[in-house]
Amino acid sequence: MQNAFINHINNQLPFLKNGRLLIAISGGLDSVVLTHLCNKAGLNVALAHCNFNLRPGDCDEDEDFVVHLADTLDVEVFVQRFETSTYADEHKLSTQMAARELRYNWFNDLQTLLKFDYVLTAHHADDALETFLINLSRGTGLDGLTGIPEINNSIVRPLLPFSRSELENYANSQDIEWREDGSNASTKYLRNKLRHDIIPQLKAVNPQFLNNFENTLQHLKASQSIINESIEAVLKEAVLFSDTTTTRYDIAVLQRLKASEAYLYELFKGYGFNSGTAILELMSAQSGKYLLSATHMLLKNRSELVVTVKKEALENDSIIIAPNVNSVRLNDGELTITEVDSISEHDTYSVFVDKDKLAFPLVLRHWEKGDIFYPLGMTGKKKLSKFFKDEKLSLIEKSNCRLLCTDSAIVWVVGKRLDNRFKVTDNTQSILKITYKK
Repeated sequence: MQNAFINHINNQLPFLKNGRLLIAISGGLDSVVLTHLCNKAGLNVALAHCNFNLRPGDCDEDEDFVVHLADTLDVEVFVQRFETSTYADEHKLSTQMAARELRYNWFNDLQTLLKFDYVLTAHHADDALETFLINLSRGTGLDGLTGIPEINNSIVRPLLPFSRSELENYANSQDIEWREDGSNASTKYLRNKLRHDIIPQLKAVNPQFLNNFENTLQHLKASQSIINESIEAVLKEAVLFSDTTTTRYDIAVLQRLKASEAYLYELFKGYGFNSGTAILELMSAQSGKYLLSATHMLLKNRSELVVTVKKEALENDSIIIAPNVNSVRLNDGELTITEVDSISEHDTYSVFVDKDKLAFPLVLRHWEKGDIFYPLGMTGKKKLSKFFKDEKLSLIEKSNCRLLCTDSAIVWVVGKRLDNRFKVTDNTQSILKITYKK
């Protein structure tokens, strides 16, 4: 197997030979074999072990085993302990998802701080089959049926061509020791049930089942490449506008597509929308109708479908601006504040305010139900919701609108209207020019 592994690196993953590599190691068969293979292949590796504190005693023994292995092979090792159960409760995650999030966040930190080029994980062919069956059982598109990617950004899985039995045979032939995780024997989790109950039966029916599955994966990946090329062609024609938070699609282009539901699913699945039928119905609905995913809103706006990040998912939803700050970077532009001697030409994206009427720090936030302000050029106050209606703003525009505030008062509906209370008058001593640039 050592020669087969080296050949795979040379032919498919040659960039690993000159990289600084971090191996994610649990102490189990898969990651221990990966460590030995990489070490014998002369790759520049270090080990990273997560102690999740989920199995009293066993987790500490796993940690000791990995540290001893690193010492034996004379490679660097990093160990991080997590309070996984506490993290899962605080973030309302399953234990498995919490462990995954903690693990990959830490790997990312190690990569950034210590300049590792790639993180290697020990996923193999049987893992890919298990993932395929899990996704199939839950309902999925083609992405879910193409298995685990061998390269995903800086995550590399060099054992995917090899089966679990090949790894075990190699370990036994080389007298390699590893740790057994007792939780892997439980069929409480779907993956373990497939591993212990379902997949052995499939292999018993057809001893070539795993090899045939790998061939099927290659066909599916080839089909996916063809689909991706077709999607790219549609995007070039259908997308009217796109920035970091909003993309507008031409409905007329989308309606001309054959197999439109399939196209709509592929186009919008990345935003969290998983029903091509629902999107097809939205295109025929009246303007103003919309769909929501966990992170995005999809709006029918006249002849367009507009997808935008939901307000609660936007970065920097509320930003504090200290007195000495003169520039604030946003995810779709920049807000600048400068002191000037006089009022010059301005437009809706620049306002001049009386500095002495402001109480720092200022707050830049999204609008909330019940907000009121005193629009420049009017007498009296107005509900922001009524102002938006009069301005004929769409749901997307309202959702993305920001307010510059001092204490509890709105100074500026950014890009729309200044509040009358903060305008420059004959008594103004200090003038601030505030500008928003996309």
